Amino acid sequence: MMAAFTRRLEQAPRSEPPWPRILDARAIAAVAVRCLLLELETWPKPGLVSHVDAGSHDDMDADTFRVSAAAIEPYFQALADAGADGCGMGRLRLIGLDAEAAMLAATSGVNTHRGAIFGLGLLCAAAGSRAAGIVDPALPLGTAVSWLWGRDILDGPVLLHSHGDRARRRYGAGGARMEAVRGFPSVYEVGLPALRWGALLAPDDAEAQRIEACFALIAALEDTNLLHRGGLSGLRFARRAARRFLDEGGVGRAGWRARTLSVHESFVARRLSPGGSADLLAMTLFVDGHERPSS
Repeated sequence: MMAAFTRRLEQAPRSEPPWPRILDARAIAAVAVRCLLLELETWPKPGLVSHVDAGSHDDMDADTFRVSAAAIEPYFQALADAGADGCGMGRLRLIGLDAEAAMLAATSGVNTHRGAIFGLGLLCAAAGSRAAGIVDPALPLGTAVSWLWGRDILDGPVLLHSHGDRARRRYGAGGARMEAVRGFPSVYEVGLPALRWGALLAPDDAEAQRIEACFALIAALEDTNLLHRGGLSGLRFARRAARRFLDEGGVGRAGWRARTLSVHESFVARRLSPGGSADLLAMTLFVDGHERPSS
């Protein structure tokens, strides 16, 4: 059965990504921001902010995210440049802290993109190192992150007052750090296969493809944002709801948008927001832009 699934996945339509092959730091940063905006413009995503509504959030909306994305773009470029220069994790961490400060200044203190600054920022640095020939151009970006900076990611300071880290310590979830150390397995083993499966289910609907990937990530991830907001029961509810949507045909079934809206409303009623999955969706889109097989 798995072999048959793999054959069907390999036959999925593979249109060219909506950006050229990325060769320089400015272009790498522009693609990173485009991926953040594509995530924002995907609706309905359970509990998450989009261009349509604010989901489970009272302190942010789509404009908050747009302002934030614009503010952090120069730092994605700096991270790509640092990767191209062979910098270590210490330098990357300083750029990331500057990016967080710029984000908070732009949003009046609202944390819109801290997780994306960390994960997508590391992928930008890896893309820079790959473009500069520091690592093999054929090496997956996630593997490059793990090889170049994995040990130092674990040795870095812990954000004791972040919601995600409190949830990680309380519930034992791996969190964003372990995801990066392991080369972003949620991107490569969940997000990308689901995005490409979505291209088979809905070849002419890029938004549907992103929704398929988003639901797959929610179903698989120990999302510390969900743990923070809803505890273990909230995480289990979210994962079951996402898995049910996928098992019932996902975006390949007629009426899928009404079903996603129903799930979205159930998350909002419980104040659940899978922010980690949203970050990983943007990272999935970024990796897909760099590593999509040529048609």
